Amino acid sequence: MHQHDRIRFSIVVPAYNEAGYLGCSLTSLQHQDFAGPYEIIVVDNNSTDDTAAVAASYGVRVVHEPEQGVCSARQRGADVSNGEIIVSVDADTVYPPNWLSTIDARFSGSEEIVAVAGPCRFGNPSWWSKRFPTLIFGIVAGLFALTGFVAYVSATNIAMRRSAFPGYDLRLTQGGDEFDLLRRLRRRGKVVWDRRNVVVTSARRMQRGLIYNLFVSGFVYYFLGYLLNRISARRTIGMAPAFRDKRNSGDSGELGDGSLMPRPRRRALFGIGVVVALTSLGLAKFVGPAASLSEFWNGP
Repeated sequence: MHQHDRIRFSIVVPAYNEAGYLGCSLTSLQHQDFAGPYEIIVVDNNSTDDTAAVAASYGVRVVHEPEQGVCSARQRGADVSNGEIIVSVDADTVYPPNWLSTIDARFSGSEEIVAVAGPCRFGNPSWWSKRFPTLIFGIVAGLFALTGFVAYVSATNIAMRRSAFPGYDLRLTQGGDEFDLLRRLRRRGKVVWDRRNVVVTSARRMQRGLIYNLFVSGFVYYFLGYLLNRISARRTIGMAPAFRDKRNSGDSGELGDGSLMPRPRRRALFGIGVVVALTSLGLAKFVGPAASLSEFWNGP
């Protein structure tokens, strides 16, 4: 790429102990058929394995973000990027060769488009994790086809014009780089959904089973975490436990061998969920009219 070339895309890859997956992701990103200039930025979010070294070996730009959390890492990447369009991806995801050119074609179709998003599916999924994204993204695609409204985006597959990028709310954890980002992007222009531009992500998040993912990951950390963190304007609920396996040998502190979560920890998380649910009810009564659905949705 020549110095005078204008960078079209800045692909931001947040990474925490991703040495085992990052290489495949970067290989797919470096072999896109998009003809224009683009940059890849890996944000090392305090990894204790060889994530930074792996990223450097691929010749991509590597920066460090000391504040733990995916929103902080994504924001750091956006801050140092130079592209017209900021692309959010994940380090454990593989992208088809025409993925970036497909996004470019959608943006080129209209200046009113501020963001382009697409679905993901899991690699080597269990029976239920194979159907889960099909159901969720099928609903998103159907709703968009009927109304033009995008109800949900995945942070592993969304691109945004820099001119419309609102930044990430660093007080948020789960949901901050998806639900909250989408909420604010829609105010700035048209968000479109491309159901054909599918990427393949790791199924490691599904290893704990259907109940864990629905209740702990989905309800407690994502839904209640987003709700309470926005209402309290701070990180009332922190990040969910990172899912790492033997491919990431440096991540010795995680439950990473693919085994089920021990019973004591499951009971503890269940107790946390009950406490959080009761706390949310109390907060809802305390904040009164200020927490109405309309004001919550349209708030800053």
